[in-house]
Amino acid sequence: MSVRRLAEDTVQPASFAFSKENAAWAKETINKYPKGREQSAVIPLLMRAQDQDGWVTKAAIESIADMLGMPYIRALEVATFYTQFQLKPVGTRAHIQVCGTTPCMLRGAEDLIKVCKSKIAHDPFTLNESGTLSWEEVECQGACVNAPMVMIFKDTFEDLTPEQLEQIIDRFEAGKGAEVTPGPQIDRIYSAPEGGPTTLMLVDAAPAKTTATPKKASAEPAVSVPPSNAGRAKTAATETNASLKTPATAKAEAAANAKIEGDTVDKSKPAKTAAVSGKPSLEDKNRPAGIEKPAAVDDLKLISGVGPKIEGTLNELGIYTYAQVASWKKAEREWVDGYLNFKGRIERDDWVKQAKALAKGGEAEYIKVFGKKPR
Repeated sequence: MSVRRLAEDTVQPASFAFSKENAAWAKETINKYPKGREQSAVIPLLMRAQDQDGWVTKAAIESIADMLGMPYIRALEVATFYTQFQLKPVGTRAHIQVCGTTPCMLRGAEDLIKVCKSKIAHDPFTLNESGTLSWEEVECQGACVNAPMVMIFKDTFEDLTPEQLEQIIDRFEAGKGAEVTPGPQIDRIYSAPEGGPTTLMLVDAAPAKTTATPKKASAEPAVSVPPSNAGRAKTAATETNASLKTPATAKAEAAANAKIEGDTVDKSKPAKTAAVSGKPSLEDKNRPAGIEKPAAVDDLKLISGVGPKIEGTLNELGIYTYAQVASWKKAEREWVDGYLNFKGRIERDDWVKQAKALAKGGEAEYIKVFGKKPR
């Protein structure tokens, strides 16, 4: 680990004070800990100070130590140990943390670092000329499947190419960072396969009855596993390889679609469809009422559990506002949960409570209710 020291005195402010809102939050946070254990609140308070000022100043460390009744050196030890705390000023519009751990490095992190050096500054922790941008290389950010990636403040941007990172940096530099959608920058949901799931698909477990003599399995050659494409740019050839089926998936697909000679099938029963099994009908009475797209739509992605694709699906159902989600009754929530195949996630994430807070007072009300910013 590199040596971590406070910024020079020439850039240190003379004093620190939480804003009125943050001071109330700090008091509430300290009260969560048992009497005599209030010092345990040092990390969340330092983090809130960084959120407020953009970095952790010496004055902030000492002020928080005074609030918690702890020696300055103890608070200083915490601030200098954890790399999540920025000890010198960072870009006011974006501080880009490039993951340089092995999976990201194999997938092109070095090229992302070159972009930061060319568009921001040659050295890490160095502000650009306008003071709006800075960057650093960090260790694992926990999304190795989606490598390479960067983190900007509290949002991650994954599956990046150098060109995409350049565009993202330009948007933040122009003050339009809020318009950039975080998460994977390719066609995938979270860490699911690109283009949708390919394994653990819902299939009909009941085998078809047959009176025909079983046929011998054909001598189908095994599909060889190609070498890793880590770090390579996508080509038409790699896209073609992605569509290959293994013997297991090919056999399952054949069993589902082919008519085997001699099978006895009860045609009076409706055929089961694997892809839509259990999915509620769009004509179901419990489907939430949709509306025409209003002139100003709410950013449903602020609801934890809603990503770009889910937001698009909700929009297709006529769901555009927090108020609509906040009004869902249990039957409507169950319909949406089934339609999205969420298996109870709407209840676990409490979409209704989140939507009510956002509809009532936006981000400020969300922070008041949940004690954190919406995702």
